[in-house]
This record gives sequence, structure tokens and C-alpha cells, in this order.
Amino acid sequence: MRAKVILKSGKEKSIQRRHPWVFSGAVYGVTQELTDGDLVDVVDAQNHHLGTGYFSDKGSIVVRLLTFGDEIFSENFWDEKLQSAWNLRLKLLNIEETNAFRVIHGEGDGIPGLIIDYYNKNWVIQAHSTGIFLQMEKIAKAIQANFSEYCETIYCKSSGTLPNTGTDYFLFGNKTETIAKENNILFSVNWVEGQKTGFFLDQRNNRKLLGEFSKDKKVLNTFCYTGGFSIYAMSAGAELVTSVDISQKAVDLMDENVLLNNFADRHTSHCANVMHFLTDKTLPEYDVVIVDPPAFAKSHHKRHNAVQAYKRLNVLALQKVSNGGLLFTFSCSQVVNTQLFYDTIVAAGIEAGKKIRVLHSLSQGADHPINLFHPEGHYLKGLVLYVED
Repeated sequence: MRAKVILKSGKEKSIQRRHPWVFSGAVYGVTQELTDGDLVDVVDAQNHHLGTGYFSDKGSIVVRLLTFGDEIFSENFWDEKLQSAWNLRLKLLNIEETNAFRVIHGEGDGIPGLIIDYYNKNWVIQAHSTGIFLQMEKIAKAIQANFSEYCETIYCKSSGTLPNTGTDYFLFGNKTETIAKENNILFSVNWVEGQKTGFFLDQRNNRKLLGEFSKDKKVLNTFCYTGGFSIYAMSAGAELVTSVDISQKAVDLMDENVLLNNFADRHTSHCANVMHFLTDKTLPEYDVVIVDPPAFAKSHHKRHNAVQAYKRLNVLALQKVSNGGLLFTFSCSQVVNTQLFYDTIVAAGIEAGKKIRVLHSLSQGADHPINLFHPEGHYLKGLVLYVED
């Protein structure tokens, strides 16, 4: 008999609206002692079944639901979810032109706590909950069974998201890197050494948009990581691209991608603190500036400091945009919502003393879908600003 998590009276409404998280404050009690990662049923105060998911004893989210109502959690769950997610990606992308994309995006694909990225027949799995981590072998077997012709390696990279799970490891195969294509542009991806799963796939559409503005332009790409925006700019005919990141490893990987695409004659790289770099009085102005920092806040109590950091950063960036130039600015902090991000950029614009028009509001790519009933899945916010003196 599966253990039950019993909700307080009235606390079932969000689940009935198919929100997949059960918070600790909504729980009345449990029917037996639970261990982190246990599969549990969630019921209301009248013992009506609401859904099934994995229990967590860490943080405020105690259950992440995999099924709702009368849906049955069966042994076919992983096969069905993977096939559904893969079929959606085939509708979204031309796999001959783009063979690097996200296959499972947590709540957006109905599996809270699971990320799976695909790089040219190599799969990288990242667990964000113990319940998911304990299913690694089943998930890997489902990938091999359903996508054998598209599978050379499966790698579990969860040590950064679940620190107590030990080192990362191979579930199948042993490749550590590949050359992947994104809109027919080449990128070297190393999922063992690289950040996250090896590449930031969520910016694909935004990188393509940047290319449309880059021909014959001088471009500055800050927080460049492995150079996604930089490579797109040069591919579209940018005159010169300058890339900056504080990580020497990231800069080295970026330089590798520059050479891979034969753009070395139009590119310069700097390993530097972006804030310090932007305060350099000798730095010229640029036609296009990209500001894509890592998350400055991962919890609500750090949000105020993050907002102040975003503001300072964007003031500096706006001051480096030439008259009639563009600023592509982003936030991937989930706790900084769309309105707060916009308001922060407004404050930066006022302080910078510039005339600014919004040309585009940006988000994550469609292979990072947002569950309609889980708005928290909208984490990437971006604006394209037209800047005049």
C-alpha cells in the first residue's frame, strides 16, 4: 500500500487546477513514515485521490506531482513521457539543422525535477529531486529502448543540483563531448567539463534574433560562456565581436567554438569580471551589447540584492551602447518575475540618461515549454532595447 500525504481542508484547490507542487504548509499529515524520494499518493481531507508524485524532505515543496486525478502512475510512465516530449521537439525543430535541444523540461513536460538535454545523439540527465535521481536507471533504459538510433551516450550530471548524490557518471557509453548543430551553426559541447549540461539551449531563438541585427556591427557579448551569441553575430556578418567572461574555462571553450567556425579574425576574448570590464573608461561604444548574466538570485530573500545588481549592470551596459544601437538584456532568475525585471531595466534606463524603446520581449525557446498551470516555469526574461543619446 502506497503511503499517502493528506492535505488540510481547502488546500487541494491548487492541485485541482493542476499545479504540480504541494507545499509543506498545505500538509495535514502522512499515513506512514516517509523517506526522501518516496513515491506517494496525495489525498484531500476527505481521502479523495488528487495525484501521485515524489516526496521530498528538503525545502518547502514536499511533493512534486507526476499524475493528477484518475491518471495512473504505471511502469510505462517514462516511455510515454519521453515519446510525447520527443514528438513535440520534432514538430518544433528540424533535427537535420538543429541537433541540440532540450527533451524534458521539468514541469513543462510533466516531470517535475527532471531535465534532459540532447546533443547530437548524446543525452545529459539532470535530477533536481531525490525521487527523480533514484529513477536514473529506469530513465536511461527508457531512452535506450525508445531512441536507440539516436543514443550514443547517456550521462547523469546531478552533482550540482543534488550535492549529496556523489559524482556525475555515465549511464551508457562514455563520450564526453561532441560537435552539435544549432541552426546549422557548429558548437563544441562538453557535458562533463561544461556548466549546467554543457550548453545554454534556452537562448536559441534569441541568438538567431541577434544575428538579424549584427551584420557589419561591432558587438560586445558579456557573460559569454561558450560564445553562443558571439558565434551567431559573426555568422551573420558582424564586423567585430568582443566576448567577456570571468571563467577562463568558458573563454577557452568559446575560443574553441570561434576556431571551429573560422571566425578568429573578427573576434577578441577577455577573461574578466564583467562589471569591472564595463567600467573601463577606454572601452569603446558598441553597436550591439548583450548582457546575459547567471542567476543573481535563487531565493526570495536574495531578490533585493539581485535587483540592485541587475540595475547596476544594465546602467553600465547602456552607457556602452552607441547612439542608435541595441542592448539585448536578460535575467534567468526565477524569483525576479517579468514585471520586476522590466521595472529594474526602467530604473537603469533613467539612471543612464538614455532615450530607450523596447523592440522585443524575449523568453526561453519552445523546447523549454511552460506548463500553463505552473507559471513559475517562465524563468528567462529578456528585452531588446533601441538606445539613443
